[in-house]
Amino acid sequence: MALPVIILRPEPGASATAARAHALGYHSIAAPLFSVAPIAWTPPAPDRFDALLLTSANSAREAGAALALYANLPCLCVGEATASAARAAGLDVAWVGDSDGGAALAEASRQNWQRLLWLCGKQHTPLVHPRISLTVVPVYEAAMLEPAPELEAALAHPAIVLLHSQRAAWALADLVKSRAHLGLIAISPGVAAVAGEGWAWVRWPDAPNDQAMLEYMHALCNNAKP
Repeated sequence: MALPVIILRPEPGASATAARAHALGYHSIAAPLFSVAPIAWTPPAPDRFDALLLTSANSAREAGAALALYANLPCLCVGEATASAARAAGLDVAWVGDSDGGAALAEASRQNWQRLLWLCGKQHTPLVHPRISLTVVPVYEAAMLEPAPELEAALAHPAIVLLHSQRAAWALADLVKSRAHLGLIAISPGVAAVAGEGWAWVRWPDAPNDQAMLEYMHALCNNAKP
């Protein structure tokens, strides 16, 4: 019998992941540790920039009406989910990466886009590139939620936990001290590293996105022992 799958990412992503896991035949427990909400921000003048950078779909969803100011800028998106949200918001998606923000900056450098506006979350991992001037403007924040009783119960038994962000990894590591019965699927090696040691196993897919995480988990559960 397959282990249950615990999903910690905020809504609406948690429900979307749960639906994908269910379609693969897994019992999933969506128990977000964060809620995402917009924050007030002052839009810089679009003519200051060569391109727009989005590393999360939340940026496109939560930025509000001011996002339309940047509709004429080429938009670099990390992940297809981010690109879909950007297109829905009317942005000109010029590049979709399957890696991370660093890869997006490298692409911007190849295109000679030297002045980038990064709309991101209040909690974010800094990005740097020697040829890129990056203006960082948070447009949303992820507020910590009290762990649901069903989450604490689920974490006490063998399960697979999906980690979609470094913040989720930090929160899980803080929440769970006895962890040798839990396996982790992280979205990237960096997220896996933040989770620390002591887990039953820790794995990550080649592509850092939700679908790849679930496909990797399914292959792992069906074709190999972790």
